[in-house]
Amino acid sequence: MKAVITVVGKDNVGILARVAGECAKYQVNIVEVSQTILNDLFCMIMIGDAASLSVEFGVFADRMRETGEALGMSIQVMHEGLFESMHRI
Repeated sequence: MKAVITVVGKDNVGILARVAGECAKYQVNIVEVSQTILNDLFCMIMIGDAASLSVEFGVFADRMRETGEALGMSIQVMHEGLFESMHRI
């Protein structure tokens, strides 16, 4: 199972490290990352292998959202299956 993680907000030092650290805390291995800066706006999409996730998927998504709030950013986590279904319609 894979997780699609999006991060958007004002650019600051350490965003990638903080998000990756939270993923590691819950046993989510980052397998792909794409990021860019658009006019001081940090935008990142990560694909994480969540096969060994240490908590329920919804709990992980909530914790990542809370991490985003602490950073003053938006962090969204979607299950790969939901993401694929949305884009087939």
